[in-house]
Amino acid sequence: MESASGSSLLELDRVSVHFGGLHALRDVSFSVASGEIVGLIGPNGAGKTTAFNVACGFVRPSSGHVHYPAAGRSNVRPSELARIGVARTLQGVGLFPHCTVLENVMAGGHIRAGGDFVTSLFALPRGVRSERGLRTSAMAMLERLGVANVATQMPSAIPYGVAKKVSVARALMSEPSLLLLDEPASGLDEAELEEFAALISELRSSMGVLLVEHDMEFVMPLVDRLVVLSFGEVIATGSPSEIRAHEAVIAAYLGVDE
Repeated sequence: MESASGSSLLELDRVSVHFGGLHALRDVSFSVASGEIVGLIGPNGAGKTTAFNVACGFVRPSSGHVHYPAAGRSNVRPSELARIGVARTLQGVGLFPHCTVLENVMAGGHIRAGGDFVTSLFALPRGVRSERGLRTSAMAMLERLGVANVATQMPSAIPYGVAKKVSVARALMSEPSLLLLDEPASGLDEAELEEFAALISELRSSMGVLLVEHDMEFVMPLVDRLVVLSFGEVIATGSPSEIRAHEAVIAAYLGVDE
């Protein structure tokens, strides 16, 4: 499964997930390549969140495989994602409430930094140098996303749209080749949606992006390819223009008011 956009970063190969007698996913296959933004869409209960959780390693497939070809790994655990070049954000923002914005973003780079908890705790030279470099990198990331002005604030004190950007900044600190976004548009106003779409588009130059999203007006102009789920099965895959005209999609999702 390789796209014209670049090498394949993520492949779901005939993945099925059963929860008791419930078939949450059935033979789901799709891929994400470098330089490509792929949207995973479908009506409520279609299996989008389950597919996202399978890709993240939170849910193990009942059958089939999740491959990360660039890393040469399959069916990884969530704790292994950063080490194979995968970063994710979850629904909402998921920031650590008792840490400042800057500390939250620094947390995203702990694996890349090369220090460890013990050296930092006892202020050993290697840990001090590592933390200093990490702080500099985190500030640069906040500046890149235009939210450096809130670096010293607590998450509870910043607007929701700004917190969304902070969560992406934290994810990007691990320098991923693949970014997984779970409903990035939720809770954003029109201006924030435009800013967030521009940010995601910019990321295409250095990574692949998979996003799960309900907001069709947000996702259609943004993605290169769409994968449509309905009742746990892929009913269509294609460009936004192809999906708009797909009768099964119109019937299952686009023509239904939620």
